[in-house]
Order: sequence, then structure tokens, then C-alpha cells
Amino acid sequence: MAQRGIREYDAKNMLARHLPQFSDGRFAYPGKVVLIDPETVIDLLPREHPWLETEQLVVKPDKLFGKRAKQGLILLDADYEEVKAWIRSRMNQHVQLRDVEGTLSHFLVEPFVPHEEEHYLAIKSEREGDRVHLSRYGGIYIEENWDKVRDLLVPIGDDVEQTDIDSLLVDFPEEQHALVRGFVRAVFRFYADLGYTYLEMNPFVIVGDAAVPLDAVARLDDTEQFWHAKDWGDIEFPSAFGGKLSEEEQFIKSLDEKSGASLKLTILNPQGRIWTMIAGGGASVIYADTVADLGHCDALANYGEYSGNPNTEETYLYARTILDLMTREPDPEGRPKYLLIGGGIANFTDVANTFEGIVAALEEYADELRRNNVRILVRRGGPNYKVGLENMRRLGERLDVPIEVYGPETHMTEIVTMALGENGK
Repeated sequence: MAQRGIREYDAKNMLARHLPQFSDGRFAYPGKVVLIDPETVIDLLPREHPWLETEQLVVKPDKLFGKRAKQGLILLDADYEEVKAWIRSRMNQHVQLRDVEGTLSHFLVEPFVPHEEEHYLAIKSEREGDRVHLSRYGGIYIEENWDKVRDLLVPIGDDVEQTDIDSLLVDFPEEQHALVRGFVRAVFRFYADLGYTYLEMNPFVIVGDAAVPLDAVARLDDTEQFWHAKDWGDIEFPSAFGGKLSEEEQFIKSLDEKSGASLKLTILNPQGRIWTMIAGGGASVIYADTVADLGHCDALANYGEYSGNPNTEETYLYARTILDLMTREPDPEGRPKYLLIGGGIANFTDVANTFEGIVAALEEYADELRRNNVRILVRRGGPNYKVGLENMRRLGERLDVPIEVYGPETHMTEIVTMALGENGK
């Protein structure tokens, strides 16, 4: 599971589309949100969204960073002319937030909601289940008031309808208990059923008989994108604020966008000695966790996956990119590098076909692999895996590159221990 942050704009659009169904129509979010980027013709937006010129508004950057109010990066209770001037003065502005410098390029505009009290709600995925945090005292000073936040673990498999939500409500007036209880349960179902790993509303407010999220921070489990493509819609996973994709990461991203398969690459440490080429999003997390559990986080060079039955050309380009990064310079201490080609047991990905692309890339980089003292360990199962593994074994003999191959009889991550157990120090 890879947790990927999404824009507040996308989270609120999903709330607008789906919250009613998770509350039997009791709760709704109007979804009056507009995202403005450098390409937006801001003067034309009211044609599609007339409320921009009839309601008081809020505007703030939508760039996956928090504490915007404390940074003076929220404009409240403004008309559209004020909003336009505020955005234009900040669009593409470079700002320093703590130790991160980035560019303001996306802004969220929504109606201003007058209110008296601000509340806090967050749901976070944990190993044992999902933890709900709730406080009557939310807003920009939630960290200073963390002792007033109540929390409750909903174990895996438990029905939130049968969970004692009332233990979280003790600070709320009794006349609000039914409303807040229902809202928390509806948001939990929304979170659990749509593949969220984190969802925070700080604040949400109570206006009459409605609960309204004024702010949202959200992360999705990107391995669920296949199952929730329709529910999520045309969603974007932007880079963290201040983060900039390398040329190689951008290339794989563009390859992924053009493919029906999934191709992901994040470079963690270009000087790392442990490189991975993993089939499957879940497997990629397991391999990274195994390297970390063995105490070699600093040596892990990359994180990513190829899945969804990519064709030979796509797999070749993916493998070639990783090999190019891996072999640019030998380890300064002369230690070996390791390429772990792994994955679970495929259901429909043809292992032999995808290995054809990897084999072609390895052949192309044979000299660099030898020069960098690269050792390759392969573990794979699935359709035609025996053919794929045999091709890999013969390739190692032909190229004079150490390639060890293992099938489904070997534990999925055992090749990590094989690599690090010998010369991993």
C-alpha cells in the first residue's frame, strides 16, 4: 500500500459525490469548489460557477501543505474581485515553509461559511485498524489543544455502526450528539469504502442541522485505484510541496499516463546500492519494508512498481531507466550493488513477456553491470514464470553477470535477505 496525498479540491469533490450515499441522505456537501492554476482564465470562471460573484468566498493554496492560516495564506470573507487580486499577486510565487521552498501554483476557492465554533475530525489507518480522532476544539490551534482530542480505534472488520462513537462526544453539547455521531459514522464509511488511508477535517463546523468540512487533508491507497477508478474520477496525485520530479521520474510518469498498466518510480537515494524492480504495488511496499526492517534504509535507492500487464516495450523502458540510474557510477567503497527483481505470484501478467523487456535492458547494460559489480536476484511466480526464470538464468551465463533466479517455492522477500545477509553491510 502506497499512501498518496491528493488535493483538497479532489477530496471535497469526492465528498460532494459520495457522502450522501454513506449517510442515507442525512449529510451532503454542496461541492462548490473551484481549482485555479496558472492556465485558468480566472475572469471566465463565473460563467460556469455563478456563485463566485454572488457569495462571500475563501481562497487558499491547494499544494499539499498545512498550517496555511498560520502562514497568512488564507483569504477569508472576500468577494470575487478581492479573490482574483489575491491569487494574481501570489500565483507562481516562491515561498519558504520551514525547511521547504516551493511555488504556489494551485488555489482553491469556495464559499465562506460563517460559524462560531470549529471542530476536528481525523481518521488514520493503523496496523490494527483505523483510528478516529475527534475534538470539539479544532482549528489552527489543534496542536496546542491536542490534550482535548479524543480517539478511538475501530479494529479491522468491525462495523462502525456498532462502535461506541459516544465515547468521543463527551465534550460536545448533548443536543449535538446525534448529529456529530451520524457525521462521524458517515465520514468513516466514506473513508473506508473509497480507499482512504488518512482523512482529516480541520475544521469542520456545525451550521444548523448540517456538518460542513471547511478544510480537508487526504491520502489514498493508490493500490486501490483499479477498483475505485469510477469513484475517484480523474484524480491527480501531485508531488509534495517543494518536491520536484527528476527527469527519470518524469519520464516514467509520462509512460504511466499513456499506458493501461501501472508504472511508478520514486528515486530515494541515487547513490544507494539496493535497487528494486518490483511487480505489483503491494509487493513494492513489502520489499521496501523488508529492506527497512533489516536496517538498510539508507542503502535503498528507489521505490516503485510495474503492474497491470505492461507490454514488452513498456517494461524495457522502465527497466532501462532503473539500470541507467543504477550504473552511472560504482560504489565509492567498491561494494557490490544489488538489483532485486521481485513480486508475488501474478494472476494475469505474463511473466515471460514482461521479462523479455527486462532481458533486453540487461543486455544493453551488460558492461555497466559488470563495471558496477552488480548482483541480480530474481523471485517471481505466475503465468509462464518458468520460461521467464530460465531466460534470466541463461542471460546471466551469457553476459557473465551473476543472476540468481527463484520461483514461488521461495518466500517472496527472501531474496532481500540473501542479498543483505552476505555483503549488505
